[in-house]
Amino acid sequence: MNKARSCRILVLSASVGAGHVRAAEAVTLAFRKLRPRCTIEAVDVLGLASKTFRRLYGKGYLDFANRAPHLLGFVYDVLDRPTKERQPAGSPLRIALEKLNLKPFLRLLTAEPWDLVINTHFLPAEIIAALRRSGRIGVPQMTVVTDFMVHRLWVQEPCEHYFLATAESAAYAAALGIPTARMAVTGIPIHPVFGQPLSGEEARRELGLPGGRPLVLVLSGGFGVGPVEAIVQAVQAIERPLDLAVVCGRNATLERRLAALPPRAPHRRQILGYTSVLDRWLAAADLVISKPGGLTASEILARGAAFAIVNPIPGQESRNADYLLENGAAVKIGPLATLPWKIETLLSDPARLRRLRRQARRLARPQAALDIARRALAALDDPLPASGGPLAPAVQETR
Repeated sequence: MNKARSCRILVLSASVGAGHVRAAEAVTLAFRKLRPRCTIEAVDVLGLASKTFRRLYGKGYLDFANRAPHLLGFVYDVLDRPTKERQPAGSPLRIALEKLNLKPFLRLLTAEPWDLVINTHFLPAEIIAALRRSGRIGVPQMTVVTDFMVHRLWVQEPCEHYFLATAESAAYAAALGIPTARMAVTGIPIHPVFGQPLSGEEARRELGLPGGRPLVLVLSGGFGVGPVEAIVQAVQAIERPLDLAVVCGRNATLERRLAALPPRAPHRRQILGYTSVLDRWLAAADLVISKPGGLTASEILARGAAFAIVNPIPGQESRNADYLLENGAAVKIGPLATLPWKIETLLSDPARLRRLRRQARRLARPQAALDIARRALAALDDPLPASGGPLAPAVQETR
């Protein structure tokens, strides 16, 4: 039996928003499908952090994004400036604080032999890279970037391979000093259910939707953040009769607040919490209104839905929005006061909706998780070179 068939793989994420964890779940499922004999363990590293660090790193980010988004965008840009050496090393002070607050994670890395680590957030990648540079561990790692453009913090060396969402992202990683032989453009990993064909008619039938009018789906993200109430009120101001569905994620408070909002005739409205059938809602929708998080956007693309971007967080979400808009796969809503006019105009233009859906399907990569898992397992079949080396042809777009 070769190494890959008896391998031990650790898939690491951080619950800073919901997307990184969802990406880790998708990659884990892909590994288990391809090599059921492997031991695959998925871990949210913030679950192994001190309470204070977990609050500041996880919920603190969401608070920052809600209360001071433009300051967050400024910090994002500052941290993305390349160093003169082009190889961005982690801040020694930041790494020291991370190690101090993540001691159970450090024990996880050293207590058992791991053949490979896959990261869907840069926090564990940064710590592992620092431990490798100091000679404390030698486990190879690969990093999966969960936005359409890589940021300097994702580039943590040594790292055997980077899985990137777009060719433009790979070009930027190369400018940061990463050899193209250690990159692959795979897309962002999403749940395998998005790779299963599903028509809008089938989805509406499965969801028990009455039909006869457009379905507008509002997504608030896994944690239900952003001005969702204002968005819902703006959609309800549209004159055309609509079916309106709102997904609140795991934010029960938001769900209760939205349920208390008076509905407006002639619309039909559903307020949903967390749903395990989001893929069906996306397939059923005539239009999706959402922030452009990497995972959410990738799921929308996979279902070929028309996408209206609203309120992107400056930084990674604004770059995601740029990518989608440049490729004709989305429209952007500016001031919320214009939302009723913009959505009404879009719903009145079937040809434009068809173009948005066509471009979404063109960009979609529903098999990204399987592509990543195949490439990683191929590397384990052929032992990885020390400190990174060629894994697969690099920056060609795979379809």
